[in-house]
Amino acid sequence: MRPLSAEPRYLPQGGAAHPAQAGQRRVAVAPRPLRRDPAPSRLAFRLQRLWLTPFVRSITRIGLPVFALVLGLGLWLGDDGRRAELVARYDDVKTAIQNRPEFMVSLLKIEGAGPEVDGAIRAMLPVELPASSFDIDLEAYRTMIRRLDAVADASLVIRSGGLLEVRVTERTPAILWRTPLGLEMLDAEGHRVATLIDRASRPDLPLIAGEGANAAVPEALAVLRAAQPILSRARGLVRVGERRWDLVLDRDQRILLPAADPVRAVERLIALDAAEDLLDRDFTHLDLRNQTRPTIRLSANALEQFRAITGQATKVKATP
Repeated sequence: MRPLSAEPRYLPQGGAAHPAQAGQRRVAVAPRPLRRDPAPSRLAFRLQRLWLTPFVRSITRIGLPVFALVLGLGLWLGDDGRRAELVARYDDVKTAIQNRPEFMVSLLKIEGAGPEVDGAIRAMLPVELPASSFDIDLEAYRTMIRRLDAVADASLVIRSGGLLEVRVTERTPAILWRTPLGLEMLDAEGHRVATLIDRASRPDLPLIAGEGANAAVPEALAVLRAAQPILSRARGLVRVGERRWDLVLDRDQRILLPAADPVRAVERLIALDAAEDLLDRDFTHLDLRNQTRPTIRLSANALEQFRAITGQATKVKATP
């Protein structure tokens, strides 16, 4: 049985032995090595905590490589000769790709355009064919085509086989506008289509005149549609003061229409003519501006006959 008091494994240096061991032989015992403390140092702990933050990990994994790459490219491109050589190589590769046969345009096809518009569109082509499709700015070319007065819209597309197809929607002339400079053909919205040299070449189109008449083309067309029963006698419409119309008939007769709702005034005129043959009377002006009181101005001969019938015969001098 071992004693409760264990013997020391080694004697303390420079110290006396235990009295119970004074007569015993001294045995040298090697000291046991100290175990390494597994806890990290303060600096290592802080570095580990810093590494666990997302920002530092992103900077280390992405930012530093990108910075090194950019720095290297910046140093390499810092030389003027290298930059010029790089640009020249890029231009050569770009030109070689753009001039490949599959990207070349050799034909121009125009649909929906008349001879004059067709020639104008071909003259506007910014490059000479054959040319690379990369050298043709389709949007700029389309904008130039749409600036033509006779063109309402246009669409451009490059087909396979080197075909540039242009589809044109031309404006349809609906009316003629007489100006001090000549006759202009306008569409239903009042947009200019083309200049007309001779009135006889388009007898199917009605005629308007007066300053600002082009701005009221839709109203003029509505008035002419309402005057369809007497349209064979109508010479045209004249814009007065840029606010109302005068309907001019043959035999130098003029119908003064109101500024507000002239279509309704023409419909009343047609009804009066159907009931009383109003337009067959010998008059020069018929004023319909006052809806409740139409006014008629007789011609010189009609006025003289009227006065003769009523016993007021008077020599009437015709006014020019």
